[in-house]
Amino acid sequence: MMPKIKLLDTGFDSFTYEQQLFESHRYSFEVWPGDKGDVDGKIRFASDAEGLLIRWTLIDDDFLSKMNGLKAIARYGVGYENIDLDAVTRYGVKAANVQGYGDHSVSDHALALMYACNRNLLRGHREIRETFSNAPDKRVLDFHECILGIIGLGRIGGTLSRKAAHLFREVIAYDPYIDDQRFDELGAKKVSLETLMGKSDVISIHCNHTDESENLLNEKTFALTKKCPIIINTARGPIVNQGALLSALDMKQVFNAGLDVFHTELAHELPEEYLRHLSIVCTGHYAWYSIRALRELQKRTADNLLAMLQGKTPEDCLNP
Repeated sequence: MMPKIKLLDTGFDSFTYEQQLFESHRYSFEVWPGDKGDVDGKIRFASDAEGLLIRWTLIDDDFLSKMNGLKAIARYGVGYENIDLDAVTRYGVKAANVQGYGDHSVSDHALALMYACNRNLLRGHREIRETFSNAPDKRVLDFHECILGIIGLGRIGGTLSRKAAHLFREVIAYDPYIDDQRFDELGAKKVSLETLMGKSDVISIHCNHTDESENLLNEKTFALTKKCPIIINTARGPIVNQGALLSALDMKQVFNAGLDVFHTELAHELPEEYLRHLSIVCTGHYAWYSIRALRELQKRTADNLLAMLQGKTPEDCLNP
């Protein structure tokens, strides 16, 4: 019997590359046909697989205990909060994500949100009849006179820094895990989080979501702002405290916010306070997307899974 590859999370238009790759290496390839939230059904479907392709399915002790012969899991995307790495390692299962595929698409999206917030495009659209020929808000900055603060200077934050160096007067960044030489290479001045919050006209978040970064932007950090900055989050929702952001907008500690990520990945659970707010531009967690990025994401996810099944260690392996 041919070993099986199961894909648990759909949402892409086609899985032709994945199917052709695995079938050419004598694996059967099956796509979960059921509901996204049917956890028990997914577990039964996946139980006899050697390899899994996932996006948001939770991989924990309970899931792994019901697998028979699972060897490797590859996730479409950079984040892997839904994968318990300690658990998969205990079960002898290799896991991988895909790093770097969306550096340009996410940084481009962050820039788009910056311009939308600065130029008040949401308010301008909704109030066009009342404000026609006038700016809906008198506060519109010229970015070449502004300071951009970047939180997290990894792949995406670094790509943004290089692009923004030509658009902003100065780029400053906070990242305690990046060495000074890397800051210099990327054209960013290394500062503390407190300094960044106080000096920046625009703040863009690009750090990982960890216990350390959860609620990193909260009432205390928003109180440090001096220039009523724009806040952009294309990283992970829980890095920004939802209630604190709303309060900061009301108190004019923050001017506008552009958010591609939230505390939930379920559309029906998105906070109405965000969606109704004229100072928040919301997009539906598609900052990662471009035609090229999608093609690379699907290819590398499948390639990573095959490599792990063949006993190799791809660069993206999370538990080598």
